Amino acid sequence: MPRPLIGLTTSRILDKNNIHIMATAEAYVQAVYHAGGLPVQLPLGIADGDLQALLARLDGVIFIGGGDIAPERYGGQPHPRVYDVYPERDRQELNLVLMAVEQGKPFLGICRGFQVLNVAMGGTMYEDILDQHPGALKHDYFPGYPREMLVHPVRVTPGSRLAEILEQTEVEVNSLHHQGVRQVPEALRTTAFAPDGIPEAVELPGHPFGLAVQWHPEWLQAHAPMRRLFEALVGAANKV
Repeated sequence: MPRPLIGLTTSRILDKNNIHIMATAEAYVQAVYHAGGLPVQLPLGIADGDLQALLARLDGVIFIGGGDIAPERYGGQPHPRVYDVYPERDRQELNLVLMAVEQGKPFLGICRGFQVLNVAMGGTMYEDILDQHPGALKHDYFPGYPREMLVHPVRVTPGSRLAEILEQTEVEVNSLHHQGVRQVPEALRTTAFAPDGIPEAVELPGHPFGLAVQWHPEWLQAHAPMRRLFEALVGAANKV
């Protein structure tokens, strides 16, 4: 059986020569490949019609991490800690989520990808968790921290798809975000929480595979439950 094609969204970065690069961290690529998928990068700047055609050729999608979503996309307010906003990326990824939902295409959201799914489906965000959520834990273990460092537990809802994939209802995770989900829309089911009540995972009921997590499992591939997340996506993509 050929490996299923798994599209990876991309970030727009400026290299040392002031050249704009569209890139995906190697950790995502390796996690998909070792899970049995064939990773392909999805460039930014694609018109919606072409994006639909591209998605039709894919067997699954991963929405990767990155900078913040523009607050106006979810009715939020400007905040001094909002950074690295790229409107074209917001447009493309929010539209791609809705297309994947409509087409029943398996997808996994990671960190920013978790937030993109939430906003695309009508949810809202904390522009900055520590500033806006009383009693919040530190979630922004970046920069200057190892990306694989486990910093807090996540409680997973028993019986959820996520619990079935991880094969446990509590996991230790890394944490590389300063924004967080404030309100989850009715279309999504929250299936994991941090100790301070911040949502850490959501699922799309009735979808072949629609799941997103706030942590970064691609950096935690030494842990079997995190490998199983990618294996589950690839398994669902194989059934498309």
